[in-house]
Amino acid sequence: MTTTRRWFAGTATALALTATALTTVPAATAGAGEADDPAYAVGGLSEGVSNFFLSPGAVEGANDWECRPTEEHPDPVVLVHATGVSLGSNWARIAPTLANEGHCVFAFDYGMGLFSFFGRVGGLTGVAGSAGTMDAFVDRVLAATGAEQVDLVGHSQGGMMPHYYIKRLGSAEKVDSFVAIAPSNHGTSLNGLVNLGESLGLLGLFNGLFDVLGMQGLKDQETGSDFQEALFADGDTVPGVRYTVITTENDSVVTPYTNSFLDGDDVTNILIQDQCPDSPVGHVGMAFDGPTTENVVNALGAADPDFQPTCADYGLSF
Repeated sequence: MTTTRRWFAGTATALALTATALTTVPAATAGAGEADDPAYAVGGLSEGVSNFFLSPGAVEGANDWECRPTEEHPDPVVLVHATGVSLGSNWARIAPTLANEGHCVFAFDYGMGLFSFFGRVGGLTGVAGSAGTMDAFVDRVLAATGAEQVDLVGHSQGGMMPHYYIKRLGSAEKVDSFVAIAPSNHGTSLNGLVNLGESLGLLGLFNGLFDVLGMQGLKDQETGSDFQEALFADGDTVPGVRYTVITTENDSVVTPYTNSFLDGDDVTNILIQDQCPDSPVGHVGMAFDGPTTENVVNALGAADPDFQPTCADYGLSF
């Protein structure tokens, strides 16, 4: 498998299973953290796949610009998708779940480059530029809702890119909580492919190709990249933001999976297998995973440090 395909975080593989997924994978069933009488239908992998083709720029429960935060949930939630997908495909489960919990939920697309396939494949262009897109979107959310801060939920690159927004664009005061699902913090070795490419003298060739093709976002996520080294050179976190990282030991995209974890004040690092030892969930599957979704709800709600999700309704193992 080529480095570029790996960098699509396995999502392209999931989407290639369209026919199977649409006929064999049911929508997520309601569990802890999902309303008994939901206003929004909570989707699963099949809805994510369907949205990739039919609704890449919209998803159930997100972007109701008339929504106003409540006393219980004063911060609008901004969802930040992964590499290789769009808001529609990434958030079929988590967006409606959070909306049913009473959150005002918003999502945007970023990093659409030469190979975005009409807004379906994002996260390709440079991370710094993507953070600029996020900056404008968050300001729009704050203006529309009248809120002073947002909460962030990101998956994969979407769990790493906001660090640039917070740290380098001076936006820490706009963020209350930041929940990152299998984030590419500190980069990924792609199961050693990055290291192998470097040892063979081919990494520069691949990175040059990424630059030519407008895929700098892939290069920025490599372990040891100039971008990663600069982003975390002054520490992982900034004061005033509450951080939660949720990851899986079965991650074959962000490797080693421990790279996802953060070190700093007000950080909670969660390994799904510490809560649910039998969980098979992988990197892509976490967007549709029951325990992961319940942890997100807890992090944006009660924030109970002893929270234990229901060990069932797992996402797929890729």
